[in-house]
Amino acid sequence: MDFRLDDYLDTWPADNVSTALIGTRTATYGDAERVYELASVTKLLSAYGFLLAVEEGAFSLDDACGPEGATVRHLLAHASGVGFDSRELQKPVGERRIYSSAGYEILADYLEQETGFAFADYMREGVFEPLGMRTAEVYGSAGHGGRASISDLALFAQELMAPKLLSEETLREAFSNQFGDLRGVVPGYGMQKPCPWGLGFEIKGEKAPHWTGDGMPADTVGHFGMAGTYLWVAGSQAMVALTDREFGDWAKPLWQETNTAIWAALGK
Repeated sequence: MDFRLDDYLDTWPADNVSTALIGTRTATYGDAERVYELASVTKLLSAYGFLLAVEEGAFSLDDACGPEGATVRHLLAHASGVGFDSRELQKPVGERRIYSSAGYEILADYLEQETGFAFADYMREGVFEPLGMRTAEVYGSAGHGGRASISDLALFAQELMAPKLLSEETLREAFSNQFGDLRGVVPGYGMQKPCPWGLGFEIKGEKAPHWTGDGMPADTVGHFGMAGTYLWVAGSQAMVALTDREFGDWAKPLWQETNTAIWAALGK
């Protein structure tokens, strides 16, 4: 541990805050074993499970799934046209980046159909147990129904920087923008033109303002959750932050300022 996070996090207005810096520089803050609701950070875990199923041959990224004309790839990249919490088509497939938890629920159903495993069991046996993530679980929606400790998400972040469960090729694809310069809304941040997104992983691109912070590279990937949580990966550095206060006006400037300051202090 060679970096202090206290100066950046002591003023965060939440009852409980746990964070970890992973990679070239490392640090932890708060209770590493406290289990938090993840909200939409769950999507990163679920996406990893879906990509594992692809590598295991259960289905392919270009298999038809969801509304007519949509594929597994469309659903992972929020380009299938289904709504945020509705499986009904809101826009034609591939026309708009519509952020969708329903799309991840469609994918979880498809995985169960093709593998014969309950999605929660597939995640536990395929992702969490091999990585040593003892507290992590997807207990509900594949889009937002997960929980874990910071120690477990730090292990997941390590996997994202040096994959053991997936091939490096698959992970590069997951971190790459899908379906061109689609526009779309990032919850809490409004319409983004364009709104780059990989296979489950939001890509910072030129979005501004953005929760990852000013000055962070355009190829930064990650996700935030409405439970007051986030995870980002930028090259050889990653950060995870979990709180017990819902995302809101308190978080928008603070996360951006915190990430900007930490990135600068890292000498990036």
